[in-house]
Amino acid sequence: MTVAVQGRARKERRDREPRPGLIARLRRSYDQHWYAWVMCTPVVVVLAVLVGYPLVQGVILTFSNANSLNVGRTIGVNHIPDSYTWIGFHNYVDLLTGPDNQLVPHFVWTVVWTFVCVVLTVGTGLGLAVLMNRKMRGRAVYRMLLILPWAVPTFVTVFSWRLLLSDGGAVDGLLGALHLPQPSWLSDPLAMKVAAILVNTWVGFPFMMLSFLGGLQSIPSELYEAAEMDGATPWQRFTQVTLPGLRPVSSTVTLLGIIWTFNQFNVIYLLFGSNGTDSVQILVTYAYQLFFGQMPQDYAESAAVGVICLSILVVFTGFYRRWMTRNEAAA
Repeated sequence: MTVAVQGRARKERRDREPRPGLIARLRRSYDQHWYAWVMCTPVVVVLAVLVGYPLVQGVILTFSNANSLNVGRTIGVNHIPDSYTWIGFHNYVDLLTGPDNQLVPHFVWTVVWTFVCVVLTVGTGLGLAVLMNRKMRGRAVYRMLLILPWAVPTFVTVFSWRLLLSDGGAVDGLLGALHLPQPSWLSDPLAMKVAAILVNTWVGFPFMMLSFLGGLQSIPSELYEAAEMDGATPWQRFTQVTLPGLRPVSSTVTLLGIIWTFNQFNVIYLLFGSNGTDSVQILVTYAYQLFFGQMPQDYAESAAVGVICLSILVVFTGFYRRWMTRNEAAA
């Protein structure tokens, strides 16, 4: 008891002491861990060149009317200077409230796409991880087969599904044999959305399964034995032991899944190409269409869509991490 009181008193004294400034904290960190700073410097420089500079340049372009006709370029020995002008927040206002209302439908579909895909990938991965964690014959073979969709390059997987979903393909043949409707998976807007969600789930569930499988194997078996001795049913063991034990893993992979799915360019573009209807385009593919899919190429609005995507993810990640921290503290 005395030790606990002394520890609490030391903590209260530390809380009352004024915290050093940012410069002082950085200097003390450098004095204590200078070798770590030295090792991280090359990585920071590379990230600043490859990520920081393009990001700053993109943000600057969003406040202009830059396109492929008024951006400076060099043709042979002749240099054409920049002729675009600064227009402030006009691109953002036009995207959000313009007459064509371009951004809102793509944003709504992106949110629906992200939510449904993350629910399916996390749910499928969790279910298969629980199944693969059991002792069964041929478990190693099953695990290898389930990892294949993740091991195969994404473009190979998506092109394979494009062939399967084409008119007269294997999927239509299977549906026809079962006397079920055969929608136009690559041309009908609703069927295209369903196809995109299913293909993205196929690509994403192996990572979730491996992550949850590692988390399951880290849960002490004694907890399950104690719960079973207390008369807990399998469902109660799952909800009271498995899910709380997987909370650190599930919170991380769910956040990663949301970020990856929100920015999942490969599945949408490779599955439908440039022929996909506008309604199936998520924000990142919509930005690509603004940049490459029209003449003149709209650099400014494309960059504005990218900045909006980044802002949404930064804000969401901040709220998500705060919510998870509060839940872990309450638990």
